Amino acid sequence: MSIDSLAKDAKNGIRTALGLGGLLALVAGFVIVFQPVGAAKFVTLVLAVYAIAAGLVYIGLGVFAAGKTGWARIGHILLGLVFIAAGIVAFANPAPTTAWLAVIVAIMVGIAWVIEGVVALSTLSLAASKGWTVFFAIVSIIAGIYLMFSPILGALTLWWILGIALIVIGIVNIFRAFSFGK
Repeated sequence: MSIDSLAKDAKNGIRTALGLGGLLALVAGFVIVFQPVGAAKFVTLVLAVYAIAAGLVYIGLGVFAAGKTGWARIGHILLGLVFIAAGIVAFANPAPTTAWLAVIVAIMVGIAWVIEGVVALSTLSLAASKGWTVFFAIVSIIAGIYLMFSPILGALTLWWILGIALIVIGIVNIFRAFSFGK
C-alpha cells in the first residue's frame, strides 16, 4: 500500500467515525427529547445489567481470587450480592428506580455545583478574571441549590438539555463527516 492510499483510508475512517458518531448522537438526542421517560428507563435498565455483571465479577473475585484473606473475600462477595440485588430491584421496578436514580443524580450534581462555586470563590485571589469567577460561582451555587431542592424538575431539565446537546452535536458531526479532508 502506498502512503497516499493509507492516508485516504485514514481519512475515510475518520469520516465514517464522525458520521456514525454523529448519527448515533442525533438519534439518542431525538429519543431523549421526544421519549424522555423511555430513554431514562432504558438507561436505568442498562445500569441494572451493569450492576448484575459487576456483582458477578465481585463474587468471582471473592471466591476465586488467590491470596485474598477471609475478610477481603467476604467483602467482595457481599459487595457482589448488593450489586446483584440492586440490578434485580431495578429490573423488577424500572419506573420507580428511574425516578430515584434521577433524583439521586440531580442532588449529586447540585452538591457538586455548590462545592464548585464555593471553590471558585475560595480561589478568587488567583483568578485572572475576578468578575467572571464571581459570576460563575454565583450561578453555580444558585443552580446547585435549585437542583438539591427541586431534583425532579432539575433532572428533567438536565435530561432535556442533554437531548438537545446530542442533537446539535450529532448534526455538527454529520456535517463534519461530509466536509472532513476536503
